[in-house]
Amino acid sequence: MGGVGEPDWGPEQRGAPLPTLRWEQIRRHNLPGDKWLVIERRVYDISRWAQRHPGGSRLIGHHGAEDATDAFHAFHQDLSFVRKFLQPLLIGELAPEEPSQDGPQNIQLIEDFRALRQVVEDMKLFEAKPTFFGLLLGHILAMEVLAWLMIYMLGPGWVPSTLAALILAVSQAQSWCLQHDLGHTSIFRNSRWNHLAQQFVMGQLKGFSAHWWNFRHFQHHAKPNIFHKDPDVTVAPVFLLGESSVEYGKKKRRYLPYNHQHLYFFLIGPPLLTLVNFEVENLAYMLVCMQWMDLLWAASFYARFLLSYIPFYGIPGALLLFVAVRVLESHWFVWITQMNHIPREIGHEKHRDWASSQLAATCNVEPSLFIDWFSGHLNFQIEHHLFPTMPRHNYRRVAPLVKALCAKHGLSYEVKPFLTALVDIIRSLKKSGNVWLEAYLHQ
Repeated sequence: MGGVGEPDWGPEQRGAPLPTLRWEQIRRHNLPGDKWLVIERRVYDISRWAQRHPGGSRLIGHHGAEDATDAFHAFHQDLSFVRKFLQPLLIGELAPEEPSQDGPQNIQLIEDFRALRQVVEDMKLFEAKPTFFGLLLGHILAMEVLAWLMIYMLGPGWVPSTLAALILAVSQAQSWCLQHDLGHTSIFRNSRWNHLAQQFVMGQLKGFSAHWWNFRHFQHHAKPNIFHKDPDVTVAPVFLLGESSVEYGKKKRRYLPYNHQHLYFFLIGPPLLTLVNFEVENLAYMLVCMQWMDLLWAASFYARFLLSYIPFYGIPGALLLFVAVRVLESHWFVWITQMNHIPREIGHEKHRDWASSQLAATCNVEPSLFIDWFSGHLNFQIEHHLFPTMPRHNYRRVAPLVKALCAKHGLSYEVKPFLTALVDIIRSLKKSGNVWLEAYLHQ
């Protein structure tokens, strides 16, 4: 077996016919250090190459022993370029009598979704509008300047400081959205430009690592609401979500009063996520993974922020302003990103097809000009999860097509009012806590 990238590695490249494989054989190769997957009926051994995968070994490993065709199309723009990396990993193809997917899946839904993707490509809905994203970056920079000018002209009093903190928090929230677009390579045609711009936005404007974000966020997209694969819902033992409530109850695990998690959520959830959890996790990732360029970008954010505000507040005051902005920003992040997911199905791997797995884990929030802007178009979470590289300004156009697909196959296409979506987070936490308590007391 040749090394990764060697052009004469695979049997097809040597002129030999490809071996035919059955799903029964493929299923055996879903172990650490031994991973096979299927793309377009071809079988690839990614065991050694997974560590070199740009999205991380966990992301591609989550699709071990599965048909990853739709995930492959969802995450990559330039398929011809990516296939060059796949070619050396090719070890065979599915036997003619084998289905393209393993297990009981809705073949017609899979075919219809792929047809829909082709329609979307023909409609050019994966093409970005440079002006749209240019204005987004412009209004972020304008808010950063406005906050500083407010303190410069009005002084560091309580009223100007409060207004400046609010403006900076909105700027930080919008920076999350813009770096999210760049991370999904939905702005520039060239992936490298997306990654460079993301490092600037995530590092200089936010103080975080772009690689850290992509590492955890791509896993969320690959396996949304799946324990131990989606970092966003692997939050036990602090919070219990979905199926973990019953499991903890049956095993008599009580690290916290989970029947009151909907209450302590307000104390440690929205206020502290970005200020504590993200800051620590981000720094640890950069150091452990030796992402020194990301560390320099993050340091440039803190240098700029402190140099801008220490002359007005001194060191303690500037740090207090930073904490206030992070706490406000954290509230936005938790409520906006979780209103589409926590109320949905959360549990262990079900090995569904791409469309079914994304629809089971997401819902939408009623659109408006304000909500679209305020949420970074994450109110169109269904469309975003089905087509993660699509520029967000096209979600409204593809939404009717997705809704029609769901109606044809009897799938839920849930759209909620904004306030209802927020309240449903608390309702879901309370329901999970009560399920835990009942299982805890009666087992």
